[in-house]
Amino acid sequence: MKTRTRHLSSRTPAAPPASRRLRPLALALSCVLLTACAAVGPDYREPPPVDIGSGWTLPLASESQSADLARWWSALDDPILDRLMGTALAQNLDLRQAAARIDEARALRDRVAGDQMPTVSAGTSVNRRGQSKNGPLPVGSIPGMDATQTIYDAGFDAAWEADLFGAKRRALEGASARLQATEVEAQGVRMRIVAEVARTWFTAVGAGYELHAQQATLDTLQQTLELVRLRHALGDASAADVEAAYAQWTAVNALLPDIQARQRAAVLGLGVLLGAPPERELALLDGPLTPCTLRALPVGERADRLRRRPDVLAAERRLAASSADIGVATAELFPKLSIGVGGGFQALSTGNWFDASSSRFSILPLISWRLFDGGRVRAEIRAREAAEQQAALAYEQAVLAALGDAERALGDYHGGLDTLERRAMALDAARTSYGYAKARYAAGDVALVELLAAQRSLHEAETAAARAHTSAAVQLVALYKARGGGWEVSSMTPSAAHSPTGTAAPTPRASRSGMPASAAATEHLTSQSAERETLTHLIINRPTEGAKP
Repeated sequence: MKTRTRHLSSRTPAAPPASRRLRPLALALSCVLLTACAAVGPDYREPPPVDIGSGWTLPLASESQSADLARWWSALDDPILDRLMGTALAQNLDLRQAAARIDEARALRDRVAGDQMPTVSAGTSVNRRGQSKNGPLPVGSIPGMDATQTIYDAGFDAAWEADLFGAKRRALEGASARLQATEVEAQGVRMRIVAEVARTWFTAVGAGYELHAQQATLDTLQQTLELVRLRHALGDASAADVEAAYAQWTAVNALLPDIQARQRAAVLGLGVLLGAPPERELALLDGPLTPCTLRALPVGERADRLRRRPDVLAAERRLAASSADIGVATAELFPKLSIGVGGGFQALSTGNWFDASSSRFSILPLISWRLFDGGRVRAEIRAREAAEQQAALAYEQAVLAALGDAERALGDYHGGLDTLERRAMALDAARTSYGYAKARYAAGDVALVELLAAQRSLHEAETAAARAHTSAAVQLVALYKARGGGWEVSSMTPSAAHSPTGTAAPTPRASRSGMPASAAATEHLTSQSAERETLTHLIINRPTEGAKP
């Protein structure tokens, strides 16, 4: 009995159960999964406010209110312009291309979102094969095994890569931001088409107005020519006077074809803008073209105008996309976990193909970690950081350029209204002067040269007034465009409608840090880079010799 006892005590301990052996692996996997709670890379923050000044340098009206900009042309009470706008917004080919670009960007975003889901594929096959009897597997010497076999197989395969460090989430953030930028840019195309239709229409109307003024001048010169001829017949005027009056009439008559050509070209351009053949709107030449009434406009707050500029909003969304790209590149420094699962049925005969004994399955978890790549990943991170800096500076440039456009358009329209008012006064004075000169010439109190000089002044005043009205109307279109008119801001997502100045009354970064806005933007990006370096310090500087991932 003692011998038996010693024999039992000398046995090796029993192996631990399988659950105990898997505990370290489960613990390691849990630790890895816990690190996936936060995505690597910088979380996007709004860019620092840009110094936009305190207000407009040359306001046209009160800044406390602003006219409706979404459909600004409706305030002009021009039914023809309303019809042209409705047709252009529905049929313009540039707008339809912009809509197609939105569909493309949305599809690309959906493709990136699909990368977060598992990939599952199914298939079936029938494989007829013949094996060599002289190969490494002695098929001919194995009883019951044929050299020629038919293998029936049906099953599925699934693969999924866990987004442990947020690479796919960052990619989705970037794709979503680019989609929003594309949507805003499409609204910019809409704004441009609205402005182009209005500008072309005002050019056509202005040419018609100028043509009407020239024809009125021509009628006046015709009356003068007939009066001079009558006096020549009575012996009160010389043949030279008749020729001088006729020369002035022909000079004005020679201007009409060029004005008619400009009007026709503008109407042909309208047809193309409406997504139709150029001649579609030629019937407008046969109808009356009435110039619109121009007046000063309330411009609203300076900062509010930037919220309507699609180029500013698109620049901000591209900055957000560049920030997300850094996270995608940073995630390459960390391990990746992928899991593959497969299963199905395989048999040599269709009779037992789907029996339980013919089933097969496989599970393959895989953890991979890039240990050495020659610095390519870190170089890619630096490149993405540089791209983010470019996007930040491009955003600041877009803000300043938008302000410059608005200020120039405001000044141009202010000057155009002033010029139009002065031209109207000059035209009234020229008409009065011509009336006096005509009456005195008929009475024989003045020579013909004085009458012709008054006619010339009247012609120049009428032409200048017509052109001043056309110029002011075109400047009005430029002002609405610079203010971001022609689209609904409420149609955009909240993130796309970000305020470029932070608040309605922004505090410039320069006043808080003593630096200009561009330096503040660089400091903002540098601080984000420092946070990323802190987060990935152990990964970037991990030892490569004698270390195990």
